[in-house]
Amino acid sequence: MKDMPQSPTRRQLLSMIGKTAGATAMYQAMTTLGFASESSFKETMDLKGAPPGASIVILGAGLGGLTAAYELRKAGYDVKVLEYQNRGGGRSWTLNSGDKYTELGGEEVTCDFEEGNYFNGGPWRLPSHHYAIFHYCKQFGVELQPFIQTNDRAYLHRSTHFGGVPQRLGDVKNDIQGHVAELLSKSVNVGALDRSVNREDKEKLLEGLKGWGVLDKDYRYRASNETSKHRGFSVFPGGGLMPDATPSKPLPISEILESGMWADIYSNHMTYGHQPTMFQPVGGMGKIGDAFTRECRDMIEFNAKVTKIHQDESGVTVDYVDSNSPDGATKTIRADWCVCNIPLTILTQMDINVSKPMKQAMAAVPYETSYKVGLEFNRRFWEEDEWIFGGLTYTDMPIAQIAYPSQNMFKDGTGVLLGAYGYGPTSYKFNTLTPKERINVALAYGKYIHPQYPKEFRAGTSVVWHRIPWTLGCYGIWNESTRRQHYDTLCSIDNRIVLAGEHCSHIPAWQEGAILSGMDAAKRLHKKAKMLG
Repeated sequence: MKDMPQSPTRRQLLSMIGKTAGATAMYQAMTTLGFASESSFKETMDLKGAPPGASIVILGAGLGGLTAAYELRKAGYDVKVLEYQNRGGGRSWTLNSGDKYTELGGEEVTCDFEEGNYFNGGPWRLPSHHYAIFHYCKQFGVELQPFIQTNDRAYLHRSTHFGGVPQRLGDVKNDIQGHVAELLSKSVNVGALDRSVNREDKEKLLEGLKGWGVLDKDYRYRASNETSKHRGFSVFPGGGLMPDATPSKPLPISEILESGMWADIYSNHMTYGHQPTMFQPVGGMGKIGDAFTRECRDMIEFNAKVTKIHQDESGVTVDYVDSNSPDGATKTIRADWCVCNIPLTILTQMDINVSKPMKQAMAAVPYETSYKVGLEFNRRFWEEDEWIFGGLTYTDMPIAQIAYPSQNMFKDGTGVLLGAYGYGPTSYKFNTLTPKERINVALAYGKYIHPQYPKEFRAGTSVVWHRIPWTLGCYGIWNESTRRQHYDTLCSIDNRIVLAGEHCSHIPAWQEGAILSGMDAAKRLHKKAKMLG
């Protein structure tokens, strides 16, 4: 099918051997493109000495905007936040039982889960090196718990390989390691590495490969009790007169290469941004947005649809309407400065008088499209039947991923899976489906991995980000060329206006990027305001 990744060649595998010593190399490449990075947060902000009577209007109550609002008010500014929705937090958003929203096209999406179950429509995990978000979570009392990113009991699935039978991630990972160790040992034994290592080093390397790849005395990776201690048994050791343990059979290297499964392991499970330990808020990612909103609530006007942003030499005037008002009367607010946290997909359609370079920078950042489907089941069969506790399954089917909850393990009753999550061309297909169709598609494909789906399904919900009216996309996409040409301009203070949000960061798509951009915008705006008096 078109959504299948390209299968690697043997030559690519040998190239991979050099690369798997570091996922660091992959991470650095991702950083260059702006998809992952360690946070630059070092310490708490302590802005002081706002000019007397100085005022700031902040457009958008996402995490970038609310971070700026929180810090600038502490410095002494008169701060007002205008938010299009009836809540704060932006994409830090959780759908709970009874929630509903209307997407572009007029379709209503509902969440009919049992009380206590939830679905993260946007961000859903926090890397351990995103220090700023942990700082504010601690300060605002947001309780966190571990998020299980990698679980060897989850599956790798290819619809056209292994008879369509899902393979345990740990089995594939250990088989790749074993086959690679066997190939390397052959290179050592035939003298291919004579110029690189001396005889003593060769002996140490061979001994190390034997243990690392669980090779036999002839340096072969074969089914045995030893390999099964790593990849699991066909029949596991028992007690009393239970059947004897039976070793499991490794997957042939040719089939692993042809299936492309190794790419899932080394692309999705070894990146720096997803290394353990990751975290999640207890009760859903929206708890972070809720906490920021609570801290800033008296500054926020909800249901405020901004229609025009005009700046002059002395300040900024913003026109807006109450989106729930039947008369649609325009209101106006005037402030000395403006922090604009509105997504670029929306901002570029507004009447805003900024410099030509700034307008070009705003228009240079497209937004990724993404889809998510949450599925609630009558019981947690992935735990009860398959002993999967957290982690992700990857498949070449259009649903792309299935993620298992890291909370409420061993709980009786219902549970929620992330039943589909992907980007790119496949997401364009999901964008064309109705809310009901998305659920049906997720169920239709998911049953090939979990046959329990049809019997156990209870309810579903979804988010397709290009049909969300207040963002029209998932996150800003940068590349080396656009960053070099437009990034500094986009983040600069344009007379009286400065932008904030994940699109104004080197960590797009992550909440950390939004928070850091809000902190940086507040700091630079405060410096300029003090300088001008």
